[in-house]
Amino acid sequence: MLTQSFANAFPIRHTARFLLRQIQASDRAQIFAGLSNSRVIAYYGISYTSELATQEQIDWYAYLEKTQTGCWWAICDAHRPEKLFGACGIYEIDSVNNNAEIGYWLLPEYWGFGVMHECLLSILHFAFDDLQLHRVHAEVEPANIASAKLLQKLGFVHEGRRRQIARREDAYLDLDLYARLASDRN
Repeated sequence: MLTQSFANAFPIRHTARFLLRQIQASDRAQIFAGLSNSRVIAYYGISYTSELATQEQIDWYAYLEKTQTGCWWAICDAHRPEKLFGACGIYEIDSVNNNAEIGYWLLPEYWGFGVMHECLLSILHFAFDDLQLHRVHAEVEPANIASAKLLQKLGFVHEGRRRQIARREDAYLDLDLYARLASDRN
């Protein structure tokens, strides 16, 4: 079971430049813009061909909150909360073993500005401080060098490669596993 603060209210986060807020139905067009962008979905396991189909993703975010198995945030400009840059979150929270997976995506026009680093730092503080998780992990396609570098910069350790663990279209993909423990914090 997650902390009461998570169970009773969505945990809005603020960073120096960004507002991390709850994803809303009104974000559907912007989520579709991200999850249909060929550059975003090149290494992201989910994509949509219509805005209507993207509702499935929004429903999944709501399901995670309802079941207290995860939480995804809309990444927004602190002064324009309606403008979505991307999303990040924790999911598959295992309250028995105190671990979870982290995921994220960002529109290409915001790449290279430290957006995701700043936002994931906030999410990791939430995971370790508020949820008292022991471990957070991420799976990354080996070709996604930028994501691997981001995780390493955040203190994640490469634990190995899971061979042909995921399927995309007619091919099986390897995924690299990265993890950070609460005790790894600087």
